[in-house]
Amino acid sequence: MEERLQNILLERFGRDIDSCTKEEIFAALLIITREETSNLPENEGKKKLYYISAEFLIGKLLSNNLINLGLYEEVEQTLARHGLKLCEIEEIEMEPSLGNGGLGRLAACFLDSIATLGLPGDGIGLNYHFGLFRQQFVNNKQKETKNPWITRDSWLMRKPVTFTVPFKNFSMQSVLYDIDVPGYGSGCNRLHLFDVDSVDESIVPEDSIDFDKYQIQKNLTLFLYPDDSDDAGRMLRIYQQYFMVSNGAQLILKECEEKGHDIHRLYDYVVIQINDTHPSMVIPELIRLLIQRGFSMDEAIEVVSKTCAYTNHTILAEALEKWPMAYLEQVVPHLLPIIRELDSRVRAKCKDETTYIIDEKKRVHMAHMDIHYGFSVNGVAALHTEILKNTELKNFYKLYPKKFNNKTNGITFRRWLLHCNRELTAYMESLIGSGFKTDARELEKLLDFQKEKRVLNQLADIKLQKKKEFREYLYETQNILVDEHSIFDVQVKRLHEYKRQQMNALYAIYKYLDIKKGNRPATPITLIFGAKAAPAYVIAKDIIHLILCLQQLIEHNPEVRPYFRVLMLENYNVSKAAKVIPAANISEQISLASKEASGTGNMKFMLNGAVTLGTEDGANVEIEELVGEENIYIFGKRPQDVIDLYEEEAYCSKDIYEEDELIHELVDFIIGDELKAIGDEENLKRLHKELISKDWFMTLLDTREYIKTKEKVYADYEDQLEWNRKALVNIAKAGFFSSDRTIEQYNQDIWHLS
Repeated sequence: MEERLQNILLERFGRDIDSCTKEEIFAALLIITREETSNLPENEGKKKLYYISAEFLIGKLLSNNLINLGLYEEVEQTLARHGLKLCEIEEIEMEPSLGNGGLGRLAACFLDSIATLGLPGDGIGLNYHFGLFRQQFVNNKQKETKNPWITRDSWLMRKPVTFTVPFKNFSMQSVLYDIDVPGYGSGCNRLHLFDVDSVDESIVPEDSIDFDKYQIQKNLTLFLYPDDSDDAGRMLRIYQQYFMVSNGAQLILKECEEKGHDIHRLYDYVVIQINDTHPSMVIPELIRLLIQRGFSMDEAIEVVSKTCAYTNHTILAEALEKWPMAYLEQVVPHLLPIIRELDSRVRAKCKDETTYIIDEKKRVHMAHMDIHYGFSVNGVAALHTEILKNTELKNFYKLYPKKFNNKTNGITFRRWLLHCNRELTAYMESLIGSGFKTDARELEKLLDFQKEKRVLNQLADIKLQKKKEFREYLYETQNILVDEHSIFDVQVKRLHEYKRQQMNALYAIYKYLDIKKGNRPATPITLIFGAKAAPAYVIAKDIIHLILCLQQLIEHNPEVRPYFRVLMLENYNVSKAAKVIPAANISEQISLASKEASGTGNMKFMLNGAVTLGTEDGANVEIEELVGEENIYIFGKRPQDVIDLYEEEAYCSKDIYEEDELIHELVDFIIGDELKAIGDEENLKRLHKELISKDWFMTLLDTREYIKTKEKVYADYEDQLEWNRKALVNIAKAGFFSSDRTIEQYNQDIWHLS
């Protein structure tokens, strides 16, 4: 390895390893990794999966790929001989900005597991130049700026593949970029990302994300989820989605035809997984392309219906896309005859208007099209799937009970253990061997050690080391110095009211006031947030403003600061997750019961020895079943209670605010003198009003029990031996949440790849 690295550096830069910069060494390692990946066999079989998703939050790839190729230790040792650290070289890499949250991170984990299991399966998405956005904190508010991540030395490889995508008034010629996806000790698959050469990055100012939304040829692949608060933004999303699926469908047919497959039996050779509703137009588009090839409408619909499968990721109505026919008429009028035909066939066999594809307001329900014209519909956690069947999609379940199935989400242990917590990995390997790296269920062998004090103490030592590393990272990146001996209580995820960061903020107010009364915690507490709010999501941005104001308030209060801190990670992403998750003691999973489909952060935290504080929601339910109620902290109203409150319209936050003295005090603190002196009165008043007059996700309903449970968590932390035993049980039981297991189930029940 050393000779090979030296040769590349000499050839490319004219200097040896001791004279090169970290950037140059990264470039050389990228070349080596690419060469090694190109030597891997391509995962092949009679039938191939195409996983279409608007997001692939793949994170930095150097270390992940080196681990999967079995080269990490060798490279690490080579660099160490020259006084270099691989972890410092890793920092050079720009994180691909191709996703937002759990949806995109799940897709990335799935690609890793598909390749690791040797299954033929590629991802299809878009090559966003600026991705979501880069988050900056200015005047205690979120400011969005563009995030240019594509550099000369990147994993993107341009391919000689191009397709014509027709829109109403013009066509666009695509270009294809591939990113290799090497499996762990296995073959290689690809992530196909489509782009256009006409995209113009210069139309976006340096310090914002504003641009002309009407210049489609120039803006099409600039941003993931462009602001859709106006008609132009909503139409741009349709342009993006159709561009993605048209390219994907054309690529699928091209590959089939090149292999000599009979596309009249496309379903024997292809399965298309539609990840959420963003790629739903692949159904009418594939039908259109098959009709172009001589299929009748009947046969095209039948073939596509046997080829496509749909994953539902949410029960939130606003996330189940419904596009007005008028918008589609302006962008893809050639799809409307097919969509109308699909809808008319539904109406012919079913008189239930709630299942129609086109509703009375002339809106196309993308999820309805997926369910009617796909062969599988899956939820992503046991509770989520039951809610779909019994409540949200009940009428569809009555029509197609055999289509519905559950596939509880998973995470790749290569990134979320082997890479981000190498110390814990090495220690566990010394205890139970290396089998857990390929079969995560072997982590259960750790249960044999839950009464061994030396093992529990060593787990605590590793946790402290990761907290020290995070402390140094936070100081370097945000100039914030934290106490590594404090309790790290962490809530990092997308900012949305249903995830209830606002409830955690109310607890921060409670703790601040409680300490000022003289009630000091036995161990200091560091409450850590990390989240981005969608640019047009006003209340979510108000919540960020509240958290940042609390951070400033406490930082300047010598009475409280030694015992309690609040901080927010700026520009939270995969790289920062890999730093904070191994350091966490407490995993905050406090969404309103029934609203979080699954969650995957909860799995990453438990794998790294954090204990969950959460509601009975998403995969928290399955975590509790695995670890036992004594090794998790569950609070709040149960899912059916919440569902009943919505159905009966029986929840009134104002009543709680007026009747509960404590909650009244906490909510009013938001607009009190201390915060008004720091924050923007308009933002604080708007959030205050929202909590009292609406509170759609029932923050105040669970706040009192949340405070009580959280205080118990902190008290239990004082028994360190017992706490470390809880942590060990969580690690040992995390094996179920391997994405390898999830993908095995997808393949066994849905894909049937060979």
